[in-house]
Order: sequence, then C-alpha cells, then structure tokens
Amino acid sequence: MKTGPTRARRNHTAAELAKRFGVTARTIRNTVAEERSVYLSRAERRREQIRELREQGLSMRAIADEVGCSVGTVHNALNYQDDDEGSCSDHVEAS
Repeated sequence: MKTGPTRARRNHTAAELAKRFGVTARTIRNTVAEERSVYLSRAERRREQIRELREQGLSMRAIADEVGCSVGTVHNALNYQDDDEGSCSDHVEAS
C-alpha cells in the first residue's frame, strides 16, 4: 500500500507539448515544474519515511513497495545524507 502522494504519469514529453503549443520545451518545463522548496520538503519527508520503515525492520524492497520508489532510492536515502542545497552527490568523488 502506497501512503505518500502520487504524481500522475505524464503522457507527453516536453518536446511534444512544445511543438503542440508553439513554444520551447524549456517553457513547458518551467511552466509545469514544482517549486524547488516544495520538491525538497517532499523529498525530505520521503527520506524520513524510508528511515522510519527501516527502523521498523522492513527490507529495502518492502520499503520501496510501501513508499512507491525504487530500491536504489531507498538505498540512497539510508546511506547518504544530502547537504543544505539538496544535492545527493556528496558520495561521488570528482574525477
């Protein structure tokens, strides 16, 4: 059972909509994108939920099913801390 808010699947790409409405794909993306602060708070709530479910003893696969995300997302939420900017690339070393 998924407990969090779900986002509707997109039926068209930004490029398809841009062509249809006679604007650029960037205009479409800017129009439909949620505010960064909204995204970051939603992402943090999901990470907290993932951590709570793990503390309850659920497996990564069970957590992924419950939250409605991939096992990789669960793994990242449990193993990497985001910085203040919302970036999760701290664990990747620059080459």
